[in-house]
Amino acid sequence: MNPVEILEKARLQFGLLCSYPVNSIVSFSNVEDGYLVTLEALERKAIPETMDVLGLYELHLDTDGNVLEFSRIKLRKRGDTDLEV
Repeated sequence: MNPVEILEKARLQFGLLCSYPVNSIVSFSNVEDGYLVTLEALERKAIPETMDVLGLYELHLDTDGNVLEFSRIKLRKRGDTDLEV
């Protein structure tokens, strides 16, 4: 599978596991037994949008793109400028 296929499969798998829409793919890397994908998902919509709550998730996928494990590693408001992960 190429990286685009892996990322699309990660989005799909995440959508099946959680009801949160994926906001963006943050990172992608090869690991020993598959892939590691970090994505950001909209957990709570707010007004104004800068108060939206976004969750940062890490997905560990096997070589076929199936999720082996996932976890939320951080929550932030869209307007936060903290760049530390």
